[in-house]
Amino acid sequence: MNTLIIRYTGKASLAPAAEIIRNGGLVAFPTETVYGLGANALDGEAAKKIYSAKGRPSDNPLIVHLASPRDAGKYCVVNRLFHSLAASFMPGPLTVILPKRPVIPDSVTGGLPTVGIRVPAHKTAHELISLAGVPIAAPSANLSGKPSPTSFSHIEHDLNGRVDALIDDGDCDYGVESTVVKLVGNGEIRLLRPGAVTVEMLSLICDKVTLDPCVTGKFDGVPEAPGMKYRHYAPDAPLTVLDGPDEAVYEFLKKQRRCGIICFEEDLPYLPEENVFSCGPKNDSLAQAHNLFACLRALDGARGVDVIYARLPSRVGIGLAVFNRLIKAAGFKVMKL
Repeated sequence: MNTLIIRYTGKASLAPAAEIIRNGGLVAFPTETVYGLGANALDGEAAKKIYSAKGRPSDNPLIVHLASPRDAGKYCVVNRLFHSLAASFMPGPLTVILPKRPVIPDSVTGGLPTVGIRVPAHKTAHELISLAGVPIAAPSANLSGKPSPTSFSHIEHDLNGRVDALIDDGDCDYGVESTVVKLVGNGEIRLLRPGAVTVEMLSLICDKVTLDPCVTGKFDGVPEAPGMKYRHYAPDAPLTVLDGPDEAVYEFLKKQRRCGIICFEEDLPYLPEENVFSCGPKNDSLAQAHNLFACLRALDGARGVDVIYARLPSRVGIGLAVFNRLIKAAGFKVMKL
C-alpha cells in the first residue's frame, strides 16, 4: 500500500485525510495524548481495517473521537455525571464509557453494548474530525502490544505502507493515552485506565471514584476499554521494573551486562552511560509520562540490550498512569531490591 504523508500546515492540508476517513480508509493523526489510528466510527468495515493494520485482537474496543461533547448523545446514552465530566475535562484527555446507540457498529466496540467517547483537545485532531463530518474511531497508532507512538517518526516506523495516510504534526503533549472511566449508575466513576485526568481531579467532580483491579494488576475478563486485558506497551527486550532505594538500585544495575536502563534524571551520574535513558526528574511525573514511550522505543533493537530495567514511578497524580504503563510493559514483573 502507498501511504500518503501529510505535513500539517493548516486546516486545508487535512482535506485529503478527511476524504480518506469518509471513504472508509485509515489515517494516523496526532492527539494531545498519543498518535491515533482513525477510521469512520459509523462504518463497521472501516473499523475492522484498524484491527487488521495493527494486528489488534478484535475484542479490544476502540474509542470514538468527537468534535464536541454536545454530539455524544447521538452515539451513546449520556447522563448527568457525563455532562459534569464533559464540562470539566472535554475537550481533553478523558474517555467516558457509556451505553452505545445502534448507530455505532459492534466492530467498533469489540461486541460490547458500551462505547468509549472522547473529545480530543489537539487542534489537528479536532480539525480532522470536523472536516470528516463523522466521528472517528481510533486506538493508538502503533502495532498491537508495542509502545504507543508519541511522535511522527513512531507512526512512520510502525504504519508506513499499512494505512492510507499519516499526518505529521510533531510530538504529542502528554505522552500517555487518555484516562478511561466507566460511569456506574449516576453516582460512581470507575477508573479503567489512568491518564492525565487523574484520580485526584476526578474526585473533585464525584465523591466515589474507584480503581478497577486492572489498573495495578492482571486482568482476565472481557475488556471494557483499551489496555485492560492484553500485554501492552512492550519493547522488544524483556522489561523488569525495579522497586527499591537508590543505593540498592545502583548496586544492582552496576553488576548487569547487556542491559538497557530507564531511570530518573537524578540517577544518571550513578549509572553507566550506554543505553541509559532518563524519563525525567524523580518528582516530575508529567515529564515521565511525556518521555516514557520514547524511552521504550529508543531501547527497541538497541545494540547490546538483552534486557531492560526501569525504576518504579510514583502512583500519585499522572504517576499512576506511568506506573500502569510500565508494569503492563513488563508483564507485571517487578523486582524488589
